[in-house]
Amino acid sequence: MSISPAVVIGAGLVGASVGCALSKAGHQVHLEDRNTAHAQVAAGIGAGTIEPADPGQVALVVVAVPPAALAGVIVDALGRFPQATVTDVGSVKAGVLNALWDSGGDVARYVGSHPMAGSQFSGPLTARADLFTDRTWVITPHRKSSPAATEAVRDLVAACGAHEVIMDVDVHDSAVARVSHLPHLMSVLMAGHLNDVPAEQLQLAGQGLRDVTRIAGSDPGLWEQILGANAAAVLPELRAVQRQLNTLITAIESDGTTGARSHLERGVAGTRRIPGKHGTAPVQYRQLVVEIPDAPGSLSRLFADVADAGVNVEDLSIQHDPDRRIGYLALAVAPEQAEGLITRMAEAGWAIGDADPSPDRPT
Repeated sequence: MSISPAVVIGAGLVGASVGCALSKAGHQVHLEDRNTAHAQVAAGIGAGTIEPADPGQVALVVVAVPPAALAGVIVDALGRFPQATVTDVGSVKAGVLNALWDSGGDVARYVGSHPMAGSQFSGPLTARADLFTDRTWVITPHRKSSPAATEAVRDLVAACGAHEVIMDVDVHDSAVARVSHLPHLMSVLMAGHLNDVPAEQLQLAGQGLRDVTRIAGSDPGLWEQILGANAAAVLPELRAVQRQLNTLITAIESDGTTGARSHLERGVAGTRRIPGKHGTAPVQYRQLVVEIPDAPGSLSRLFADVADAGVNVEDLSIQHDPDRRIGYLALAVAPEQAEGLITRMAEAGWAIGDADPSPDRPT
């Protein structure tokens, strides 16, 4: 099924990235945004054209506007583009769908969707064509969605390089409350707590604190709308964490360090349930740390040596030492490749060891 020409309404990070991905895949894309400067910037980075589309020829409309505006823009798009399938990329679905039932629009041409990709940044300047590559993209058809409309959204997901998951609307909203909205709030609470920490103590902050608080830098206005739209699903998750926090406090009060062990072990078990790449079963990788001098070309030389060792890096992160001109690159590798990589990297002159060495594991 053709999804070209397509119209993307909303040229922020996600909308402009959809435009870039579709354009790269050879589709004709027209951009619209209430802020014309955003559409112009998105067009400038290859997301499409700001020239108006012929309404009768448009095959697909992707609505990428803030949550509070979604329903109204979708209804308008169904009316303006009478032949088009209309989807959106909002992170909450049930409220939008409920509003559409009462709109009188041709809801058979609407199929919701939600790419599980983004960042703490916003705006078209941060958009890129590969934002969705190998990421999960949820498709949420409803009981009146036409098969042709669902197929068009599947084609959109494929064109953007993502992996489709078909999910019921209410199940989707519960799922994102657990794996997206609740983690964001935990990050926000931790980052907000830092406002009460003396500046000199923050000098001790390491990569762990940065990892936990990274997503707290997202747009508060956007997240206010997301939480308002999904409050019914988020509140039970918050209360569940509240109960766990209360039991942790009680455990530490009554039994010092040993009282927290069950919570610590539960946390380890939880991390091991997170799927691996491409949705495969979770894998426990070996975490190695390499010391990197703060000098031009060091990072590229390190990656070249890892490649020469024939090792596939599954994940990585970098931490800078605030007192020394060095950094630490953490590499996640398959356990069976770790010892060989340690040997090869040491021979190449790198200081390398385990991120969390055990007594029976060499560093």
